Amino acid sequence: MPLGERGGWERSESRYCGVETDFSDDVPSLLSFHISTGGFDYVLAPLMNPSYRPSLVEGNGLDTQVLPFSGSDLVLAPSQWSSHVVGKISSWIDLDSEDEVLRMDSETTLKQEVAWATHLSLQACLLPTPKGTSCANYARCVNQILQGLTNLQLWLRIPLVKSDGDSMDATSEDLNDSWELWNSFRLLCEHDSKLSVALDVMSTLPSETSLGRWMGESVRAAIISTDSFLTNARGYPCLSKRHQKLLAGFFDHAVQVVVSGKPVHNITKASDSNTDDTQRHPLRSYLDYVAYLFQKMEALPEQERIEVPLMDNLEAQTYETFERDSVKYIQYQRAVAKALVDRVPDEKASELTTVLMVVGAGRGPLVRASLQAAEETDRKLKVYAVEKNPNAVVTLHNLVKLEGWEDIVTIISCDMRFWSAPEKADILVSELLGSFGDNELSPECLDGAQRFLKTDGISIPSSYTSFIQPVTASKLYNDIKAHKDLAHFETAYVVKLHSVAKLAPSQSVFTFTHPNFSTKANNQRYKKLRFNLPSDAGSALVHGFAGYFDSVLYKDVHLGIEPTTATPNMFSWFPIFFPLRKPVEVHPDSPLEVHFWRCCGSSKVWYEWSVSSPTPSPMHNTNGRSYWVGL
Repeated sequence: MPLGERGGWERSESRYCGVETDFSDDVPSLLSFHISTGGFDYVLAPLMNPSYRPSLVEGNGLDTQVLPFSGSDLVLAPSQWSSHVVGKISSWIDLDSEDEVLRMDSETTLKQEVAWATHLSLQACLLPTPKGTSCANYARCVNQILQGLTNLQLWLRIPLVKSDGDSMDATSEDLNDSWELWNSFRLLCEHDSKLSVALDVMSTLPSETSLGRWMGESVRAAIISTDSFLTNARGYPCLSKRHQKLLAGFFDHAVQVVVSGKPVHNITKASDSNTDDTQRHPLRSYLDYVAYLFQKMEALPEQERIEVPLMDNLEAQTYETFERDSVKYIQYQRAVAKALVDRVPDEKASELTTVLMVVGAGRGPLVRASLQAAEETDRKLKVYAVEKNPNAVVTLHNLVKLEGWEDIVTIISCDMRFWSAPEKADILVSELLGSFGDNELSPECLDGAQRFLKTDGISIPSSYTSFIQPVTASKLYNDIKAHKDLAHFETAYVVKLHSVAKLAPSQSVFTFTHPNFSTKANNQRYKKLRFNLPSDAGSALVHGFAGYFDSVLYKDVHLGIEPTTATPNMFSWFPIFFPLRKPVEVHPDSPLEVHFWRCCGSSKVWYEWSVSSPTPSPMHNTNGRSYWVGL
């Protein structure tokens, strides 16, 4: 039964737990024992008798030879093969061996087993760990196979190890950082989206920072050996706090768990009252513990999705979503209230009327927040609501009528850039911010609108700053790569960043302040940034940059999505993602240098970006050829 079939969880959010088995030529019995009796969801089972070697088959019998697979495809229904079996490619194969016979046998066997798995309609096959640090021939053969696959996924088995720099472990001589092995292999296989990782989780784990890298990689399974489990006070298996946290992270990223190995916990005494003990699967207590870890998690965040930034008139459903974000409007109300108190002293509250303009009023949430701030501070207000979307203006008119605001609120159905205001405003309020702060033309719109503002007037927001940080994001990269064109690699995406590894703290990029009455005002910007990976992280692959913003609405009232200062429980903005055409490998001892430009033309605004170190990348989006925002 899936680990997540329980109250409050969608079936699609379930996670599954498999079990690694030995070769069996009686697959129905294998499934009956591990799935029906044991309660596991699938078996990770060898498809070929491990004693088989092509070179040992007599040459003259080759044409009539029946390959020693684990029984006929007819012993199970196609749906059972597909749902309950993940094929395990023979672990003896070594495609980079110096021994030519072994190398040729390995290549033949690999191709035969994958062909059989495809014939069975299996969803996935587990490839054995490369035997040495050189895996070029293995990767070449796998890449050849990948070109012909449509549905079958290949999981490359990689041990989860990274020794410290001064470690003298025997293993560290062979494999200092297993991420390097995975990275070499996937680069040789051209980042194929059908190639994923199955991580062997050991009893000792690398540093927290090092583990974080894997959250941005395409990890499909975590294989946990029974040796990695500790024993609790009742004699049952459990995991260390660090292992629990790692597993929670894996569950959160849709990674399946596989239990591997022989039972090492003798729990018959602990459960001798259990009359069904003789029927109990020897690994059932490990499965129960994994299920317990999953079930105590909170429901998962919504799945990441790519969205293109907004440009024209919004639909009603979009307004609905934004208006439900009460946190944002509470912050705006606080900012307007502070500005009103600063603008009008208490003794003049009954005589002075503050003129407030909402530019980009939408369906009225900022108008409501401003009027609530006036009521809260006991200040008199006159509001101009400027909105260019004629559909939103209809709703706005109805709202004003319904609330009885006709004497206070004047609705202007016009683009703020072309409106001639009858008087100047004390306060100018807008919500034109994008995920990157200035990416929805807030600077251009507010520069145009500030002609309505008194010279000592207040703009809310008063400033905003964009931020970026380098990320590993295999899933996003493969989604973009699937389009097979340059334009998608030169487009910024507003996206729920879920399956990513954040590799270094974010840094500020561009800042805009309002009002800006300078005669030399210019919204073009350029910034060079330098990022350093933490020393214990190990190397990582940068697929692009996550972008955020932080905004000062007024004085100490702020709003933003930059991770370290993000406004809690706000969902109006997801981060933005700037991809790299070719991912850049970065090491802790060599900084990542990146350049960002904000460019302005007569009819559009766009970004250009490039990496100059450790290896130069091409310039992205030159002249806004692929992605821009129209003025």
